[in-house]
Amino acid sequence: MTRTGEERAVARTGPWWWARWRSAVLDGGLAVVSALECGVEGIPFARDAGIPVSAGVVFGLLAGSVLLLRRRWPIAVVLVSVAITPAQMGFLMGVVGLYTLATCELPRRVIAALAGMSLFGTMIVTFVRVRQDMARGDLTLGDWFVPFAAVTTSLGLTAPPLLLGLYVGARRRLMESLRERADSLERELQLLAERAEERAEWARGEERTRIAREMHDVVAHRVSLMVVHAAALQAVARKDPDKAVRNAALVGDMGRQALTELREMLGVLRSGEPGPERVAVPLAAVGAAAAAAAWRGAAGEQVVAEGPCLSELEELVGQSAAAGMVVQLSVEGEVRPYAAEVEQTAYRVVQEALTNVHKHASGARTRVRLAHRVSEIAMQVENEPPPRAASASVRLPSGGNGLLGMRERVSALGGVFVSGPTEAGGFRVSAVIPAV
Repeated sequence: MTRTGEERAVARTGPWWWARWRSAVLDGGLAVVSALECGVEGIPFARDAGIPVSAGVVFGLLAGSVLLLRRRWPIAVVLVSVAITPAQMGFLMGVVGLYTLATCELPRRVIAALAGMSLFGTMIVTFVRVRQDMARGDLTLGDWFVPFAAVTTSLGLTAPPLLLGLYVGARRRLMESLRERADSLERELQLLAERAEERAEWARGEERTRIAREMHDVVAHRVSLMVVHAAALQAVARKDPDKAVRNAALVGDMGRQALTELREMLGVLRSGEPGPERVAVPLAAVGAAAAAAAWRGAAGEQVVAEGPCLSELEELVGQSAAAGMVVQLSVEGEVRPYAAEVEQTAYRVVQEALTNVHKHASGARTRVRLAHRVSEIAMQVENEPPPRAASASVRLPSGGNGLLGMRERVSALGGVFVSGPTEAGGFRVSAVIPAV
């Protein structure tokens, strides 16, 4: 894993301006070697200049030790090396200084100017020295050797460190840009992973809410009808045995239907198809959109395909009528098929509304209206005030989640849900769902 720029800045462990102790030791070693070189070269310089040898040695030691500052002030190091070139000192300082200067992020014109000064300074000094040697008779070559030696020596001391420094600096900047890009990509991947984990948690929560709605619709409606039939069975068990037998049979049918629907839902949860919990693992890699699509495709469509539809609405109303409710169903418009989730939502809205009538308004007259429109389907369940005697006959517990679940179902499909009491004292539930 790469380190960010802030982490690399914090990781500086060297003294002063050095990032690492290794760099400080290297520069210190180079400075010592350069100082010794200049100190030795200061001896002939002192003799030629007519000054004490000790002064020449001290001057060489001080000038050579400037190489210690090559990382901090590379321009100063190059200028010092150019300044002591006439004294035939600082060859190591000049080479290392030019290399360091070329690796720095300085304007190219500054690097070119200082490199040109070093090149011409070395060329002039070499030209003069070689010419003096030939004049003294130390060299017996032709006149062509003087400019050749000057050009060759100046290029040999200037071009290699300059080109190597430019290459190393370009490579260093390239690696730094690659590190920054890797750090940026790593941060983006981390953010994507965190966002994917949030979406995974959201998908799991949505699936838990959906399963809770399904369980509520199945259990609340069937069990409510069973309780109503059981109460009727208790009331007529002695007076009308035949009716008691029919109510007992209805209770058994309701229980078997409830168990069948519960088994279907549990079968979906336990099947080998990837559900929301199984999709949670690849969510960290594929992101939110793919997670939602995978969740809907893997879990949602299978449950919707096995859910109820509008063709079973008459049977649903018949079950409530068999439980003693005075209920009337009216259908308007041309009957046509809809998407599975639309039919299931419409069915569940009517089912939950009838369940609420059984719970809170037992014995009340109820009207169920279903309207097939051009681009939408509308449903309304309205009950009158319950009779006083009937309202206290059966008491059913309520979790208070029925209306909330209906609103969530309808809103998820882009529909409108309205519920509330009527002026006559009853209750009305209305929903409009787009026919997608």
